[in-house]
Amino acid sequence: MTYNETIEFLYSQLPAYHRIGKAAYKNNLDNTRTLDDYFNHPHTKYRTIHVAGTNGKGSVSHMIASVLQEAGFKTGLYTSPHLRDFRERIRVNGEMIPKRDVTGFIRKHKSIIQSVNPSFFEMTVAMAFDHFAKEEVDYAVIETGLGGRLDSTNIIDPVVSVITNIGHDHMDLLGNSIEEITYEKAGIIKKNSITVIGETQYETRNIFLSKAAKTGSEIFFADNNFHCRLDDAISTTGGRHFFIRELPRIEEIKGLIPLGGDYQLKNLQTVFQVFRCIEGSAKIDMTSQLEGIRKVVINTGLRGRWQVINTDPLTICDTGHNKEGLIYVFRQISKIPSTGLHIVIGFVADKDLDLVLPLFPKKAEYYFTRASILRALDEKVLMARASEYGLKGSCYPSVSKALNAAKRQASLSDLIFIGGSNFVVAEVIK
Repeated sequence: MTYNETIEFLYSQLPAYHRIGKAAYKNNLDNTRTLDDYFNHPHTKYRTIHVAGTNGKGSVSHMIASVLQEAGFKTGLYTSPHLRDFRERIRVNGEMIPKRDVTGFIRKHKSIIQSVNPSFFEMTVAMAFDHFAKEEVDYAVIETGLGGRLDSTNIIDPVVSVITNIGHDHMDLLGNSIEEITYEKAGIIKKNSITVIGETQYETRNIFLSKAAKTGSEIFFADNNFHCRLDDAISTTGGRHFFIRELPRIEEIKGLIPLGGDYQLKNLQTVFQVFRCIEGSAKIDMTSQLEGIRKVVINTGLRGRWQVINTDPLTICDTGHNKEGLIYVFRQISKIPSTGLHIVIGFVADKDLDLVLPLFPKKAEYYFTRASILRALDEKVLMARASEYGLKGSCYPSVSKALNAAKRQASLSDLIFIGGSNFVVAEVIK
C-alpha cells in the first residue's frame, strides 16, 4: 500500500473516535495488552512520562518533550488527535514518524491487526511505542487519549504521572460528575510512583490524595509549589513573557513562551513541578527548561493553542472546546481591544451544546460551520441552537467559506476568532 492507502485503511477498517465518536471507545485494555505482548513490551525499553487531564495536557506534553530535547535526551512524543497529518501523533525529537515506517508497520503486522481488530487509537498507541523502541529514545512523553484508567496508553510504568486538571468533557464516557471523571483520570497513578497534579481543585483534591495513599505514590500539587504570572503584553506572533518562582522563594525567573493563552500559566507551573520531581534521575538545568519552553513550537511542532494566524485583522484560533477551556478563551478575548468581534465556530455532533453555548459572547457576528468529518454537527442545526442563546450570524457549509466570509466583513481593527472544535482549527492551520 501507498502511504495514503495505509491511512485510508486505518480510518476505514479500524473504529476511530475522531471520526465516529463514542462507538469507537473501548472500555477495557484487552486489545492493548494483546498488542503489547505481540510487540514484546516496547515501552519497557525507555523511560516514560504520562500526561492526562481535561485541559492543557497537549501543551504540557509538548513543553516537557521540548525541555528534554534541549537537555540532550532523545525524546519520543505521542499525542492525539492530530490536526493536519496523522504522523503528528508520533514524533522523535520533533520529527514526525516517516511515511515509510507507517506503511511498513501496517504491512508487516497486518495479520495481528486483522486478528485483534483493535481500534484506531489502540493501533496508533502500539505503533508509537514500537517506533520509540526502534529509535532507542531515552524518554517518551505519552499523552492519554480519553480518561486514564482504561486509556490504551495506561500500560506504561512512568517515572512521573501528570494530571493537569479535571473539567467537563467526555462525560458520556467518563462519568456524569467531576468526581467520577477524576476517578478515571486518577487511574494513571501507579504504585510507588511520583504524581504531579497541575491544578488544585476542591472537588478533586481528596480523590487524588486517596489514590496516592493507596498506591504509595508521592503526590505534588504544582500550584501549591510554584507561582507563575504572565506579562499582559502579547507579541504579534502570540508569545509572551512569564515569571515563575518556586515557593516560598520570592525571586522570580523570567522566560518566554510562544503560546499566548492565559491558561498556559497553570501549564507552566505543572511543567516546572515535573522537572523538580525528576531532578534526581535527570539532571536538567534551568537553561534547558527555559529554552525548551521558548522553543516548544520549533522543537515539537505544537500548533492550535492561541495561535495567531493573521494580524490584519488579528485572527486567532484555539483548540479549547470544553466548558473550562472556553471560559479561558473568551475571558482573554474580552481583554483584546477591537472594534468588532467575528467568531467562526463548529462542533462535533455529540457536543453538549447547553454546556458551552452560554459561554459565547452575544456581542459578536457568528459564522456557523462544520469541519469535513462525519462527526461534525450540521451548521444549520448549530445556528438554530445558538440562536436560543442569543448568538446571531449566518451558516456556511465549509470552514474555508466561513473564514473567507469573516475576512470580507471584518475591518482591520476587528478580531476574528476560530474555534469550537479541534477539527475546525485543523482546517485553518497551514
